Amino acid sequence: MFHVYILQNPEGRFYIGQTQDLAKRLASHNRTDSTGGKYTRKNGPWTLVWSEPHPTRADAMRREREIKSWKSAERIRTQLLSGRVPPRRD
Repeated sequence: MFHVYILQNPEGRFYIGQTQDLAKRLASHNRTDSTGGKYTRKNGPWTLVWSEPHPTRADAMRREREIKSWKSAERIRTQLLSGRVPPRRD
């Protein structure tokens, strides 16, 4: 089983990805060492706020691309998170 997931950082930014192992991937995004994942490393810590299972990696990748094409945090909040995650406050 593969999962499309959305992470959120304390500033309210989202990160969208897909994986076969959610726990391992979340731990990887929250690493603080100096290898790999510059965006998630310097913008964390990240919290899992949404995930959706898919039977194949191809299905998960299609859904990930669809969500990323929205390019709107507000659309993610209203369509996927049902308003559960508050918008970022500056």
